[in-house]
Amino acid sequence: MEWSDIRLFLAIAREGTLGGAARTVGLTQPTMGRRLRTLEDAIGHRLFQRTADGFVLTHEGHIMLGHAERMEDEALAFQRELTGDDGGLTGLLRISCSDWFGLHILAPILAAFARQHPNVEVEILTEARLADLTRREADLVFRITPFTEPDVVSRKLMHIPYGLYVPEAAGDPSPGNGKGWHVITMDEAFGSMPDAVWMAQRFPDARIAMRSNNRDVQAALCADGVGMAVLPRPLGDKTMGLRLIELADPPPGRDTWLGYHRDLRRLARLRAFLDLILEAPQTRQV
Repeated sequence: MEWSDIRLFLAIAREGTLGGAARTVGLTQPTMGRRLRTLEDAIGHRLFQRTADGFVLTHEGHIMLGHAERMEDEALAFQRELTGDDGGLTGLLRISCSDWFGLHILAPILAAFARQHPNVEVEILTEARLADLTRREADLVFRITPFTEPDVVSRKLMHIPYGLYVPEAAGDPSPGNGKGWHVITMDEAFGSMPDAVWMAQRFPDARIAMRSNNRDVQAALCADGVGMAVLPRPLGDKTMGLRLIELADPPPGRDTWLGYHRDLRRLARLRAFLDLILEAPQTRQV
């Protein structure tokens, strides 16, 4: 039994198809099928039932899954600990954050970091899904929910105020319920976010014109006259064509947290970036 085949088994179990698993590990689908047959022959059991909807773990596959995940955890921990002992400012630093935060908060800091440490390769992952620090999907994560994982070192970075914006040439929303106004808000998957809830409660008679989980798209739509939008102040205040509405009850702001796995606490390139971001004017409390 080869460890590399265990990795392929985990990819198939997680993706449910040979094609999806092949894309995950960077192999072809025929190679994945051949390697899976080799693994099953080596252990003497079928690990997956082939169905029309994909690959489903057999009883033996479920037994193997727990052991395989523990093997993966040990391998990843070994890799993290070795990486954490790397004292040079070279190599890869993988950062995960939301799209607007990466563009409007991190980009200037990253540019300064690149000038100071040109031998560090930085990879920015901007997606709604939360990256798993334990599995090295990212070295450093910025997000709006606190970290609860026991192996993660975290701290609150900053509080970000939010504001209500309208197109620059528009009037003010009616003081009552927003009747006659159009709204740009989060998509339904993120409809429970505090700013989306605030908008729905504050302007119950306003009509939803557009939904998007991308803050920059929301800002652009607002500037183009589609409707009013709640935006993070660091984004809304610097977007041309928008006007902030001063309210006695502004929309709720959000805290931003940073976190990294404790095995990387001695990683020099991570420490250098943390030092830079903690001193940057963009991350100071507004």
